[in-house]
Amino acid sequence: MTNNNPYNLIPLKPTGRNETDTANTYSPEDMVQIYEQQFLTEVPEDKITEFLPFLKDFYDIDDYTLDVSAVIFEAIADSCIIYNHKVKVGRYQILEGLVKEEIEEDENYKEDEGSEDKQEQAYTLECKRTFFINDIEMPYRFNLFIHGDSYSTLTKRNSLLEKIYWFVSDGFEEHVLGNPEDTESLASINEQLVSLGIREMDLTTIHELVDYVEDSIIDDDMVETLNKILDDAE
Repeated sequence: MTNNNPYNLIPLKPTGRNETDTANTYSPEDMVQIYEQQFLTEVPEDKITEFLPFLKDFYDIDDYTLDVSAVIFEAIADSCIIYNHKVKVGRYQILEGLVKEEIEEDENYKEDEGSEDKQEQAYTLECKRTFFINDIEMPYRFNLFIHGDSYSTLTKRNSLLEKIYWFVSDGFEEHVLGNPEDTESLASINEQLVSLGIREMDLTTIHELVDYVEDSIIDDDMVETLNKILDDAE
């Protein structure tokens, strides 16, 4: 920290100029770092009005670029910023082998005399996807149910991330009105987050986190692996 850099900002190398030639442009990874410093750098209250102009000047960023930056950061899938919590998707694991499930045949299907194909087989598969919140590893185990071209997931209730999912899925009112000894509360979730070195989350952040997890547990690489497993089973 120096007089020229009193907020200890990280020098980054811009990739060039934007179309109007009014500000430097940065790689997505660099923009994330700039964004984090904008919101996470501890600034004394009497210096707040000075910080933002200094940040803009330090990185040679114009007002317009900084104003639209939130849209840019939201589009960075592998470095997602959710209300100051950096969430990343990690590896997946197939924990147990494919299990065939007995599905009761649809009566309408049986009565369809023109149909000669067999009803599609259903399978379940135990899986785990690892997530990171501020670089803290968070496991997320789930049972994958596959039936034809569709699938659904049923999440465990053991890890903190799984508990967060059920806190949102079960509904906030149920946690308020139910037995607090049997359910997780926002306070107990935040207590566990803080114990891991992760900042507390409000309800909006919790819901954003669960939406992100649900959108990310199955990716193209995992689908390719699952298709191979299904092909071998058939």
